[in-house]
Amino acid sequence: MNQTVNFQLSSDIKLSDCITINPYLLLLLEHFDIGFPLHDKSIKIICDENHLNCELFLIFANLYNGHQYIPKTPLSYNDTQAIINYLKKSHNYYSEEIYPNILITINQMAELNNFKEMALVPKFFIKYFNEVIEHFDYENNVVFPYILELNEHIKAKTQNEKKSKYSVLEYKEHHNDIEEKLNDLKNLLIKYLPQKNDQSIRRKLLLLLSELEYDLNIHSKIEDFILIPLVAQMESRK
Repeated sequence: MNQTVNFQLSSDIKLSDCITINPYLLLLLEHFDIGFPLHDKSIKIICDENHLNCELFLIFANLYNGHQYIPKTPLSYNDTQAIINYLKKSHNYYSEEIYPNILITINQMAELNNFKEMALVPKFFIKYFNEVIEHFDYENNVVFPYILELNEHIKAKTQNEKKSKYSVLEYKEHHNDIEEKLNDLKNLLIKYLPQKNDQSIRRKLLLLLSELEYDLNIHSKIEDFILIPLVAQMESRK
């Protein structure tokens, strides 16, 4: 789902105006724990009030606008905490909100559509959901603690006594593309699954899947192009 807009955000723009133009930025605010009201404050002021690196916020916000943003100053290793907090919040959003909503919608569609092919949809999605949860658990329990511990050793200028053999490269290899199967499910609903009294609920389901796909794409870019390179730099200092 392409939600690109035609302007790139900068620190002096009113954040409230950005939300009006691209409401998907509401997810960004939620993942960063930025609350309302925003008044007419600029992005810089909002970030300062929330103790958030404005350059980091702009990188993420411009991804939601379909742009690549090159920060004026490089990110610091301390930004890893904010990035990880953001990713954990997004994990909660997926697992506790949007995935359950999708499954509810699939079950509602199954009640209206008794074609045998319909039985494939909940089975496919539940299997996919379990794989995603396994991926999130790996990040929450293995990757993120490793990164935070690495940052603590760098700040303290000490060596990790455990001498972990783990590397961010292993994370990169483990980091599979969970968006591809979403596209397979959308194709099943659009191209192949017969319709029976379910057009409106199918539309709702496809919109939910597209919303998830949109946010997952940004989530992957944050991990692949921001977090992993930053951690690789940190590892070179061990």
